[in-house]
Parts: sequence; C-alpha cells; structure tokens
Amino acid sequence: MRNSTFGQLPAVTIRAADGAQATVTLYGGHLVSWQTSDGQERLFCSRDSALDGSRAIRGGVPVIFPQFGARGSGMRHGFARVATWQLSASGETDGAAWAQFCLTQSDLPEAIAAAWPYAFTLHLRVAVKACALDLSLSVHNTGEQAFPFSAALHTYFAIDDLGQARIKGLQRVRYSDETPQDALQAEELLQFADKLDRIYYQLPGALALQAGSHTLRMEQQGFTDAVVWNPGAQDAAALPDLAGDEQPRFICIEPALIQPDTLAAGAEWVGRQRIEVSPAGSEPASV
Repeated sequence: MRNSTFGQLPAVTIRAADGAQATVTLYGGHLVSWQTSDGQERLFCSRDSALDGSRAIRGGVPVIFPQFGARGSGMRHGFARVATWQLSASGETDGAAWAQFCLTQSDLPEAIAAAWPYAFTLHLRVAVKACALDLSLSVHNTGEQAFPFSAALHTYFAIDDLGQARIKGLQRVRYSDETPQDALQAEELLQFADKLDRIYYQLPGALALQAGSHTLRMEQQGFTDAVVWNPGAQDAAALPDLAGDEQPRFICIEPALIQPDTLAAGAEWVGRQRIEVSPAGSEPASV
C-alpha cells in the first residue's frame, strides 16, 4: 500500500504481488481505478469529472448511502460519496492486497450530520488479486435508535462500445424503469440501443457482462437488487462532468439495496460483491 493522489484528491493505492492494483480516494471512499494483473483498467472515470472535492466523482465506484437517488428527503444518493473517509487498515492475505476505509457520524460536516441524526460506522473493504476484485460495505448502527437506509456500489465499468455489450442473468427478473408498471425481462441477454435505467429486484444469481474481448462475472450477497444504467446520448449531453464522446464507453451495473432496510440499534448489515474478469467465451472461476 502507498499514499497517492488522484487529481487533487488524497488517495491510497494497493498493489498485489501479481500486479493487480486499485486506487481509492479518501474523498467519498471512492474506488477510482481497478487494474487487473494484465495491466488493463476495468473501471470508467470521466476525464471531465471534478477531482478537487467540489462534487461527487463521475465514474469508478461511488458508495451510495443512506439514500438511493431521490428516494428520500436527503441529498441525492446520500452523503457517503461526498464525505471524507479514513484509512483504517491494510494488508495482504493469500496474495490479495486489501485496504479498509471507515466513515462515522463524527466525520460528517455539521450540516450533514444534523440532517442525519444517527450514530453509525461504515466500513468499505477493497481487495484485488489477479483478475478479481472483492468489495465489502458494512453498515453498523452504533447508536440507540434504529434507522432506515439504502445502499449501493454504483460501479462504472469501462467498455469499448455500449452497442456491443450484453448482460446475462436477468431473464425473468422483475424490474422497474421510467414506465408506470414493473415488468419481467423476457430476453436472455440484455442489450443496449441508447438510454437504459432499470432497477432489477431480488436477483436470483450471478450476472455476466459480455464486453468485447472479455466477460465480467458479478456475484453479490446482502445486496438484493441491481441497477443497470447508461444515460443515453441526449441525457449525457446535459451532464457537465461527462465528455461528449464518453457515453458509449461505460455501463453501470451496481449491486444495491433499494427498498430501505431498518437497522436496529447495535445491529450490522453487510453487502458484498465479487467481480472476476475472463476472456470472452470462457467462464470465470467459480466463487
């Protein structure tokens, strides 16, 4: 592990013995880079994103807590992605390099803490080895009052061409989008023409993103749902922190807990995701 910077932001870079590495900014506890041991960058981060702490980073893996989107009275997607986290531990286990980051109520600016009057501790653990990334987000209620929360890891995957991307594992899963009623996905493979914004509920198993020369397999625990998103060309043009040619170069597939859960005093919730990369046409090792 070494201290580094990403733009103007203090960061931590972890590197496994096989060359796999990841960089996390303390601002947002934000994973902004994941390179597999072959040196390939697997995450998208916009070159027009503000990297000075003035606003949330566009790309990487923003931590969504305690609110998803505008589903609540607080700030959009919650405060975790714009708060300053602390590095709490790091090391190497079975060849995997890892670091753990922590956020508590006392780390929040006064105005945000006043709007979220609950005692909590978040831990984010990031581990890399070979072609795998393991993420763990834990929420601990350290106070005496139960609180509701939602959570997600808003992962931006780097791809060559959105039109060629395919997602497997969503067939017959219920989803909601901008239309009034929920639906079941009929297709075995989800494909993209332009804008797509769907919440899939109660995933039955792993997902696989087929993206050109490689496949990413995603397994999650604790997170019950998944969000699949690309803004499409028209909406992307209105985003000031996304360059004009970047919209077809990423897709967001995020493990999520959409419907707020209630965490009792003293209780802890943990959500995990494991991502493995393999050449197209081959199956990643089972988890």
